[in-house]
Amino acid sequence: MSDLPPDLPRLRTLETWLALTLDRVRQQIAVEETVAAERSARQAPPPPPDWLLEHGIGAGRQPVRVHVGDCWDTRTRCKPATADVARRALAEGVEACTHCRPDTALGVLD
Repeated sequence: MSDLPPDLPRLRTLETWLALTLDRVRQQIAVEETVAAERSARQAPPPPPDWLLEHGIGAGRQPVRVHVGDCWDTRTRCKPATADVARRALAEGVEACTHCRPDTALGVLD
């Protein structure tokens, strides 16, 4: 036994009702997705890391410059670093950014 109507006209009516209901559900999902996207866009971005290591171009991708995390002169080749890693890089001869002066901020001066 089926819980569906036994005749074609009522089955077509049910099909139409289900299609309309599905459309309404999809419209509401779209509204909720828009609201969620707007909400997430309003959230503040995460804070920058304290220190950054800028890596060179090439196979080795060795660090070429150390930056303070919010330096305006960073490039896309930067990765977050801890203070110890930044100090070690400076001690090993990696250049300090001349704009943000991480060597001064870390207390590592020549």
